[in-house]
Amino acid sequence: MESNNQKQFNAVVVVEGRDDTKRLKQFFPGIETIETNGSEVSDQTLAEIKKLAKTREIIIFTDPDYNGERIRRLVTNAAPNAKQAFITRKEGEPTKRENSLGVEHASKEALVRALGDLHEVQAVESDITKEKYDDLGLAVSPEARLLREKVGIKLGIGYGNSKQFLKRLKMFGITYKELKRAVEDVK
Repeated sequence: MESNNQKQFNAVVVVEGRDDTKRLKQFFPGIETIETNGSEVSDQTLAEIKKLAKTREIIIFTDPDYNGERIRRLVTNAAPNAKQAFITRKEGEPTKRENSLGVEHASKEALVRALGDLHEVQAVESDITKEKYDDLGLAVSPEARLLREKVGIKLGIGYGNSKQFLKRLKMFGITYKELKRAVEDVK
């Protein structure tokens, strides 16, 4: 990081909307963003991201909710080498009840952490099976949701329901050994 916590980005950050851009520029004045304008990402926006991905690094930084995950999947399909940044649900909580969960509510510290801890989709096959995943208590049990949230924070890969979280672990090439260690660390 450079002085005054102003990191120089050679990447384009894909966000959901102008409030996300505004929040990021508050702490990273030179940051470039592409806004998807919500979960219905246009073909034009995806084509622009795909074109940029040929010459620039793409970072996908969407909200920790259903729509954010949908956008993340669409953009990852367009730019498979894109890096992924995540905030936790707690970090994205709004200050007012009527606002929705999102990047625009994250603190400076949360944004710095998320953009400093990027993940890539891995071509390597994960060795995590559904049985191993279940044995670690990440599905079915009443405590599973909270455990997935804590493990997601520990691994820096965000949160998801049981099926999404398993898919994300595999997508990022997390090994069973890494997952087991993370579970043990947070229990």
